[in-house]
Amino acid sequence: MNSIPSVNLQDFLSEDPKRKQHFIDAIGKAYQEIGFVALKGHFLDDQLVDNLYGEIKNFFSLPVDTKRKYEIPGIGGQRGYVSFGKESAKGKKEGDLKEFWHFGQYVDDNTELAEEYPDNVTVSELPAFNEVGKETYRMLEKTAKYVLRALALYLNLEETYFDNYIHNGNSILRPIHYPPILEEPKAAERAAAHGDINLITLLMGAQGRGLQVQNHDGEWIDAIAEPDELMINVGDMLSRHTNNKLKSTIHRVINPPRELWGTSRYSIPFFMHPISEMKLDVLDSCIDDDNPKQFDDITAGEFLNQRLIELGLIKK
Repeated sequence: MNSIPSVNLQDFLSEDPKRKQHFIDAIGKAYQEIGFVALKGHFLDDQLVDNLYGEIKNFFSLPVDTKRKYEIPGIGGQRGYVSFGKESAKGKKEGDLKEFWHFGQYVDDNTELAEEYPDNVTVSELPAFNEVGKETYRMLEKTAKYVLRALALYLNLEETYFDNYIHNGNSILRPIHYPPILEEPKAAERAAAHGDINLITLLMGAQGRGLQVQNHDGEWIDAIAEPDELMINVGDMLSRHTNNKLKSTIHRVINPPRELWGTSRYSIPFFMHPISEMKLDVLDSCIDDDNPKQFDDITAGEFLNQRLIELGLIKK
């Protein structure tokens, strides 16, 4: 596959069984073959998107010392600010050429989970920043729920199979700023080749060239969304749970050509995580004689902790 398929969530939400089944088949096939789709018909409206980009540009324009007061020690970067070059891809020593912010779950009906998750961090300089981030988080979480419902049906599971696992899940909304490149970056990239940790990732801001996906032939292909589309990919948790039937595809954000080094890039992924106790054991329906079980049993929380150590965000 040499291009990213496009699907429309409104087909799945329609009352028409044929449209709904078409969406299920199309997204399932795409995730088996390339691991990415471009999605129209999501729950983000244009005004919310405009507001969010305005707020994150305001935040990343703040003085470095101001931003760093929102960098919270001891929580592996799970909330608040993560400064430039702190994160690196698994197996890579060079830090990515980016800084970012993390909004986390807003738990309102489970005191144990509210205590387990770090608190969200409030930016006092920008009164609307946190409210706009929270609303975006909610709309992307809602979109992700229906994508996972379609995938549950594709996997011959009950439609709401994932619902209880993602309610109050440990999901993250990450506004990223790739600053202008001021000197030869050598081996560093804006985001080195990696697979995502989580169930699925919903990406805003893939309209310009930069995001690339590695297909099964090892070729890098551009993944460019239309203005009204989100790019959505499978993460390692879902790949593991489905015995690699649904593919977690390696992807990267390449550095722009030299003439564009002076420009910033913004992208905003939403990493859909389940609750920590979800078992990622391989589904029985994804095991057969041709596809024996490939992965050991593990919980989502255990897997996440392993990967955060590998990324250098948590120390052993």
